[in-house]
Formats: sequence, C-alpha cells, structure tokens
Amino acid sequence: MSFQSLGRDELLAELDQQQRNYADLQARALQLDLTRGKPAPEQLDLSNGLLALPGDGPDSYRDGSGTDTRNYGGPHGLPELREIFGELLGIPVPNLIAGNNASLELMHDVVVYSLLHGGVDSPRPWIDELRDGPGVKFLCPAPGYDRHFAITESLGIEMIAVPMLEDGPDVDLIEELVAADPAIKGMWCVPVYSNPTGTTYSWETARRLVQMGTAASDFRLMWDNAYAVHTLTHDTVRQVDILGLAAAANHANRPLVFASTSKITFAGAGVSFLGGSLGNIAWYLQHAGKKSIGPDKVNQLRHLRFFGDADGVRLHMQRHQELLAPKFALVLEILEDRLGDSKIASWTEPKGGYFISLDVLPGTAKRTVALAKEAGIAVTEAGASFPYRNDPEDKNIRIAPTFPAASDLRVAIDGLATCALLSATESLLTDK
Repeated sequence: MSFQSLGRDELLAELDQQQRNYADLQARALQLDLTRGKPAPEQLDLSNGLLALPGDGPDSYRDGSGTDTRNYGGPHGLPELREIFGELLGIPVPNLIAGNNASLELMHDVVVYSLLHGGVDSPRPWIDELRDGPGVKFLCPAPGYDRHFAITESLGIEMIAVPMLEDGPDVDLIEELVAADPAIKGMWCVPVYSNPTGTTYSWETARRLVQMGTAASDFRLMWDNAYAVHTLTHDTVRQVDILGLAAAANHANRPLVFASTSKITFAGAGVSFLGGSLGNIAWYLQHAGKKSIGPDKVNQLRHLRFFGDADGVRLHMQRHQELLAPKFALVLEILEDRLGDSKIASWTEPKGGYFISLDVLPGTAKRTVALAKEAGIAVTEAGASFPYRNDPEDKNIRIAPTFPAASDLRVAIDGLATCALLSATESLLTDK
C-alpha cells in the first residue's frame, strides 16, 4: 500500500513499526560499507596472472617492435595495447594514448593544462577568463560522478547541473545554455552506463552534443568512457564513434575520450587511455612531456600479454559479469520486496556499470543516509552525485553493490530500506 495514501493514524502505526524495525537493526552493531564502487577481491583475483608478467625470460621486457619497455620514452604508450583498446573504444590507434594507472589523472591534467595554457584552439588560457573575463563554467549532468565534480570545484570552475534523462543529459537545455554563454567551456560525460544511473547516451544525443553551436570556440566534451565494456548482461554496447561524429561536424577538437582498466584488471595498477583529435593528442603530449618522459610501459606490456587481443578483454569482462550480475539482481530484489508496495522510492535497473541510483521520498535522502550510518551501514553521502553536493530535492542515494560479499550486501540493502521507510514515514507525518 502506498504510504502517501495513508491517513495520520495509519502513519502513526507505521511509524511505530518502522521505529521497532530500526531499533532491531541498530542492535545488530553492523559494520558494512556501500560507499565506493570498488572491485571485490574475487574480481581482482581474475587478474592475478598479471603478477607473473611480463616474465623474466630473455627479452621478455620487449614489445612486438623490440622496444625495451624498461627504459625512458614512448609517450604515446605501446602501439599493440593501443590497438586492443582502440578497437574496444572505437578510436583509431594514432588518436589514442596509453598512460599510467588513473584516467582521473588524465582528466585533471586536461583541465589544468587548459587553465594554464588554453586548449589547441583557445583564444587564451582559461585562467585569464577566471581573472578578468566571464569566468569558466562546466556543465555537469546530474546525478553524476562526484570525482568529476571535485576536479572542477577544486580549480575554481563554476558547475551548472543538467538533468539526466533516459537517453542521456537534457540536450535541449544544454544547447540553449552553451549557445548563450561563452564562459561554458566544457561538460562532463559518462556516455556508457553512467555513474550512478546506468544511463547510456543515445546516438542522437551524442550527435547533437558534437554538432551544437557553442559560444565558446574551445568548448570540450570530457567523454569519460569508464564503463565501455562493463556489461551486466550478455549484451554489449556498440561504441559511438564520437571522434568521427565530431570531425564530420567540423568540431574535431571538441571531444576528449578517457578510459582505463581500473575496473577491468587492478584498480590500483592498471592502464589509462586518452583519445582525441590528432591536434588534441599533440597538445596533451606537449604539456605532459614537461612532467614525465613516458608512462609505465612495463605495466602496459603486462596487460598486452595478459589479454592478447580485444576478444581477450571481452572474455575477461564476461567473468566480471558472472560475479557482479547476481549482486545487482540481489539489490533489485530486496528494493522491490521492501520498498515496492510503499511507493516511497524508485530506482534504476542498470544493464552495466557499477552503481544503482536510488531515489527516496523527496526531502529524506540525508535523513536516510544518517540513519544508516547510525546503524553501522556506510552509504555515499546524500547529494554526492550532484555539483557542490547539492541535491535540490534531497532524494538521491548512490548504491555501490560491487565490493561487499553477497551476504553482507543483503544485510546492508535490507537495512538501508528500513532507514528509507522510517525517514519517509517521519516526513509524511509532518505533512498530516
């Protein structure tokens, strides 16, 4: 029965029941964590073969062209590894760099280099716009990735939230904003299995984003393809040729594509990738060359030997899917069982990625998360998926099912549901 249809006496009875349920939850003295989308230990174990690579045989440290990967140089990264991930990402090898562990570092570099030097087609460094111009702004589809927002916030860039729809961000609004404001220099994007909603941008959304007119000549799409191959089903997403679409629209420099193996092999010891126009690649390497003489090519060689080819990556991701799909199914089952009849919440049912986005009764997300914390269930801060941690409706909670064991996950989600029911009942009673 929908809680919103209950009268005051019925809500008071429900409140009493939920308070007793919550007291029972607190009595269990739990210590559970749903805060970050980390790979579980058994997922990391899938890649333990990397630890024996590239081996200690004669010339085991050389790539296919004979390059000694132990030495300096090779700023583009190993060509053979770029071939593998170029196929998976839909990016030609000359347009793709293989870097060190973190794609987030590449994103941070791109924004900092743009501030200090301007982009390849910028009239002047972005920092000048902050000092004596209209400022610098980024569009932020929300709910979105909190670490994206942390980069722009830390660098003094104003963030503008844009709603997420079923086929990606609200392009009608985006087109209106970027056409009118030259201070809008970029936009964060997670085009496949977005964090946290699991939304995949449609081809039409991608096309409009690269074709639209912008008041800023150097507007950038920060295209973070973090979950390009991270399916929870037996279906895979065909990658949009974002670089090709942009070039055809005469905006070749607009998209910068990011990806990594962080949730494919080892989260702390993977390989990152940056894709873009040849102009953007040259621009990035020009500035990155001042801080490094080249990436960790030995680690890149490990990954090359471990996977062999793109099909090796696809097979590896099937093993991840076999571990993760039951966890996501478990969360969805519990949410439906505990919250479905009450109608106080809705949630996404993602086909891939690492998160489930839960919307509780407006005005109760912070209270729900606080109750969970007091009961020993750590959940990502309410509002974290919005710029400045400001969820205007106070309703969104990001659930990360990947790391906990299934037994702990069951207890944590059941407990979170109890907290959502209690906070919803409290809120509804204030309106009666």
